[in-house]
Formats: sequence, structure tokens, C-alpha cells
Amino acid sequence: MKYTYTEKKDTRSGFGAGLAELADKNPNVVALCADLIGSLKMEKFIEKAPERFFQVGIAEANMMGLAAGLSITGKIPFTGTFANFSTSRVYDQIRQSIAYSGKNVKICASHAGLTLGEDGATHQVLEDIGMMKMLPGMTVINPCDYNQTKAATIAIADHEGPVYLRFGRPTVPVFIPEDMPFEIGKGILLQEGTDVTIVATGHLVWESLVAADELEKEGISCEVINIHTIKPLDEEIILKSVEKTGKIVTAEEHNYLGGLGESVAGMLARKRPTRQEFVAVNDTFGESATPAELMKKYKIDAAAVKEAVKRILAN
Repeated sequence: MKYTYTEKKDTRSGFGAGLAELADKNPNVVALCADLIGSLKMEKFIEKAPERFFQVGIAEANMMGLAAGLSITGKIPFTGTFANFSTSRVYDQIRQSIAYSGKNVKICASHAGLTLGEDGATHQVLEDIGMMKMLPGMTVINPCDYNQTKAATIAIADHEGPVYLRFGRPTVPVFIPEDMPFEIGKGILLQEGTDVTIVATGHLVWESLVAADELEKEGISCEVINIHTIKPLDEEIILKSVEKTGKIVTAEEHNYLGGLGESVAGMLARKRPTRQEFVAVNDTFGESATPAELMKKYKIDAAAVKEAVKRILAN
């Protein structure tokens, strides 16, 4: 495999590291948290810039309103709480106070997807990408590992307009080079192939690389693309790949309704109809278990990616 790893880290720590770096780099960056400083790894930012941190408490809707107000003064607010509380709990505030008027607020959402694990279905948001990508002007980013999350956190401070940055709780392989530039809206070709295109996001990028490596040993050549920005979608890199392979598998830790797969399918239906398989949660809530157990049961792991590739090649 071209990409290997020597350690595992949680992507939320990548966010914390990026935010801490912004404390030094950009005096306009301010941080707000809804009583989850430790979970969002915001301690280092507070140590460096305590006067630019606001502990809102368990009042997420108020946090979004405060962030919108701070943005009017020229500040760049980064809000921090769980993905479930960053979206469904405060959707009205985001729509009316942030998205509608294009406020420069960065909505940073940890503990996304099934890999939140043992906290169970009430906290395992699987519809957040769909909710946020439907908001006009909202940029939606879902990085794959610690290094990419850190780079994305730093990059969005320079992007004008609202951003939804999604990351997770568990430790996952760190395989993206630390010095790889992060460009919003530009996918990354991780591995070239000829038989099928695998387009993945978030935690499913590594799972897709593992699947592609195992499939190569069986004589199946997979092209693997990391789509870290779901909106705006990098249509060019996907279209170029499917022109070669003619088949595509999308992989994500999200409900197949409203996620990356539907964005890709809609784009391909308009520009180049292509056979597609979805690796995603099949219109259901999760449950309490370990991340690995949940990914296996709900078929969003490397084995599920392999199965999807074989299905599309067999038909």
C-alpha cells in the first residue's frame, strides 16, 4: 500500500491542534464552546488566548447567535460541540442567523457518525451532512485523519463564509502527510486504478485504502479518491476517474440519504450517468457498541467496501 501509518490519533485532536495554531496566527479567531472543552480539545487555544474564548454552557442555540454577532464585528468565530448538537439542535439558528446572511462562522462538530460508539443512537448523528449541505452558501468539510483535520481547521479561517467542519471521536490511522496542503473543494487522488473508482470521505477513506489493497491482491484495480470537501464537490476529479473506470463506489460514515453518495449520484446523473454502489448506513439509527463493532454491523468498514466493489463488477 502506498499509504501506511505509524500511529493512530483522533481527528478531534487534529481540530484542537489546528485551533491552537490559529490562536497564534490569526488574532481575529475566537472560539466558543458549549460545555465540552475537553471533548473538543480546546484547552490549548484557551491557554494561548483566554480573552478570545467564550464558554457558553449547555446553550447551543445561544452559542450560534453569539457567533453570528461576533462575526459582524470582524471576528472569525469557531463554535465547538458534538455534531448532533451542532446541527439538529440548532438548525433554525444556523439557517436564519448564519447561513441566510452568509456570516463568517465556522461550525466545528466533533463525535460525528456511528464511531461515537458507546454513547448510542441519540448522539450518533448520521444526517448532519445532508442537513448542512442543503443550506445555501454552506461549505461542508469532512477530513479523514488527524493531519488533514488540523490542516482543514487552519484553512477554513481564511475562507470567507459559513463552514461546517465534521470530525470524530475515535483514534484512526494517521496517513495523510503532515505537509500536504489542504485546498477547500479539491479532492485528492490517493491511488490510481482502472477497474472501479472508490470515492470516500472521513473515516471511510482509510477503510477504502485497506479494501483497495486487499482487492489488488485479487487482481482488481481500484482508484481511490479522498473527497474531504462534500460541498463544494470536486466534480472534475470524479468525472475524470469514472471516464476511465465506468463504475463508482461511494463510502461514508453517514446515512446514504443526503450524504456524499447522493451528491455524487446527482452530479453524475446530470453530467455522466454511471453505475454506482453506496457504502453508507441504510436509513436507520445506530446503537451502543464499540466503533469497530458498529462499523461492521452497519456495513461501513473495509469489508463492506470490498463487497460493494465486487457487486458492481459482477453486474
